[in-house]
Amino acid sequence: MRKHTLAVAALFVALAARAETPATVLQSYAGAAAAQSKGYAGPSAATGDRFFHTQHKDWSCATCHTADPTRPGRHAVTGKPIQPLAPAANPNRFQERARAEKWFKRNCNDTLGRECTAAEKADVLAYLIAAVNGRTS
Repeated sequence: MRKHTLAVAALFVALAARAETPATVLQSYAGAAAAQSKGYAGPSAATGDRFFHTQHKDWSCATCHTADPTRPGRHAVTGKPIQPLAPAANPNRFQERARAEKWFKRNCNDTLGRECTAAEKADVLAYLIAAVNGRTS
């Protein structure tokens, strides 16, 4: 019984060590951006805020996610409800890099007509992490 308990405890410790958070996902994007560009200064919530609210082709991120990412949104074409994007308002957001990658790929292609760079992802995520009730301070 004791061996079983120790094995289960070790499994939980290993899983906790691998757990991702919005901050660790942000760190991975910032690391990728730094590897791609020697002059990369790090993620900027202010730059992410501008990117999020700027219309790129026909849409901005805010078109579906609203100007306040702590509020629920609605897909501009399908009308499907979208849960808040900011982790402060929706703790399930950005808990896994693979899932974040899936949605960044889809949404960046829809909004920009291309994939977002690692720096763009880091900036947007820095903004979203900072977003609390419509403020980024």
